[in-house]
Amino acid sequence: MGQAVEVSINPDDLKIEAFRSSGPGGQHMQKTSSAVRITHVPTGLTASCQSQRSQYQNKEVALKVLQARLLDLERAKEAEERAKIKGQHLSAGWGNQIRSYVLHPYRMVKDHRTDHETGNTTAVLDGDLDEFMEVYLRSQLGKSN
Repeated sequence: MGQAVEVSINPDDLKIEAFRSSGPGGQHMQKTSSAVRITHVPTGLTASCQSQRSQYQNKEVALKVLQARLLDLERAKEAEERAKIKGQHLSAGWGNQIRSYVLHPYRMVKDHRTDHETGNTTAVLDGDLDEFMEVYLRSQLGKSN
């Protein structure tokens, strides 16, 4: 599997706001600002928590949520980079083969990308693909312009 992604948060990149909790509450409702909203300024991601009793606990929970969101963002970036490097996925099903090998009743190898054919199947099966590579590369020279 891939390597583990580590996300470190610079405290200078955080904007922390405290506000009063909303919803049904007890005696001290609307008297203390225990809810916390944390904004990661470089990415604009936010996380807030008002489920705990103290501002400190809400801040810890919000930091964990924010760190998880940053981790997801980092993983998405890495997946995008891998997809860019890997290129388009092609299935190995019928119709996607590069060459066909016919050994009986006659002997022929045909490259479907260039329509190049040879009757020397023994050499091709022994690894002599230079002829096919040369024809393929020549066919690609005209396409790059």
